Amino acid sequence: MHVYASVNWQNHSLKQVRRREIIRTGTTVEQMVRAIADMIVTGQILPGDKLDEISLAARFEVSRTPVREALRELGAMGLVDREPNRSAVVTNVTETYLHSMFEAMAELEGVCARLAAERMTVDERRMLEIEHRASARLVHQGAEEDYAVHNTEFHTRLYRGAHNEHIYELVTQSRARLAPFRRAQFRLPGRLAKSYDEHDIIVTAIMRADGAAAAKAAYSHVEIVSDASVVFASAREK
Repeated sequence: MHVYASVNWQNHSLKQVRRREIIRTGTTVEQMVRAIADMIVTGQILPGDKLDEISLAARFEVSRTPVREALRELGAMGLVDREPNRSAVVTNVTETYLHSMFEAMAELEGVCARLAAERMTVDERRMLEIEHRASARLVHQGAEEDYAVHNTEFHTRLYRGAHNEHIYELVTQSRARLAPFRRAQFRLPGRLAKSYDEHDIIVTAIMRADGAAAAKAAYSHVEIVSDASVVFASAREK
């Protein structure tokens, strides 16, 4: 793995992030999962904190039923622990465990990129390139949320382009566990532009049908995402 960014840079970045208010995102289960996950990842809710159903229902102006479903999904993502007849508790996702997940993810992404370079159809390659180029506008606008959506779609194209259903299942399951941490990276200064440049290397390799180069670029991309995301896990442990 790459060496972490300097402590000063991390502290500066985290201060910028924490100055931003988490905006209430709505009342669907998906929106609640995302909002609560973001608060956990950015340290607004700390490991060991209890997540009370009644308080969360009031916060999101919903009944307790969707709150229970949201907590169940957060549990499946490894962010929340819940025992029968007890309140949900925020899990302590350590740097070590987070690194292990990202390491596995990097391997899977590398395989997908290599197979995509070898197996993508002409139309799939063209759409990958078109969507990638279009995302430059989001980078220029600093549209973090929209770029995060694009990022998910970009990687899904790689997974589908591998044309292997078993690998697709494995990589999407791993991505679901890491989604909150991968999304948090886009709050760091300059990360959108760097992500676009990293995607560009992957796309160029795939357009050239260079499987080895595509695999190397995808692996490196996830390593960098890991280093960016671990800033948040590190802060939560302190």
